[in-house]
Amino acid sequence: MVKKISHTAVEKLLKSFGKKYSESLGIDLRGGREREIFRWFLASLLFGAPISESSAVKTYKCFEARGATKPDKIIAIGWQGLVELLDEGSYTRYDFKTADKLLEVMGNLIKGYGGSLTNLHERALNCEDLERRIKSLGKGIGDVTVSIFLRELREIWNKANPKPTELEILAARNLGITRSGDPAQALVDLKKFWIENRVKNHDFVDFEVALLRLGKDFCRKKRCVSCLMRDHCATEA
Repeated sequence: MVKKISHTAVEKLLKSFGKKYSESLGIDLRGGREREIFRWFLASLLFGAPISESSAVKTYKCFEARGATKPDKIIAIGWQGLVELLDEGSYTRYDFKTADKLLEVMGNLIKGYGGSLTNLHERALNCEDLERRIKSLGKGIGDVTVSIFLRELREIWNKANPKPTELEILAARNLGITRSGDPAQALVDLKKFWIENRVKNHDFVDFEVALLRLGKDFCRKKRCVSCLMRDHCATEA
């Protein structure tokens, strides 16, 4: 049986990898304000593509600089303007496809929910319906984007309860936090572990984000030699 990591190791994990992506972008979700939630939604759409984190961040900053952080503003820019913005942010590989997706998503958000993600959440019947409604905004929104978006809203929206991604589970298994590859069971294990190993000034979302970064930047790439959590990893046992 793999031994779970210690509380001290959890503190190290959070200190190294536990800063929320939204906070890194200067987005404050704590008050549940629509403006901030939409900004995070836009960023999540950009993070959802298989490109580097730095390119997604740079592209989001380009949208922010243009004041394109509202559904109607994004539509007003038009397809060509969006392509130019995406290219400016080094999103060139997916510029045409992403411009199409953004226009479709913004149009459907305005048509179906008056441009408000808060309205979308309020109309959702439960967690599953919330995820379905988000995906139905556009063909390009899949499980990865939904997980990115809802993970950091877990403490804000009562229907936001996304299951951990493969990368989170990979890191959690390597650290002995769960033995399950099933997302539903892994979520139960992660929540139980967090309750027993809470770290001051951090929340469960910080813990999830830390696992995601560890899984994405180290476990998936097998960068064990340079990993800060190497001494606590089952693969090094």
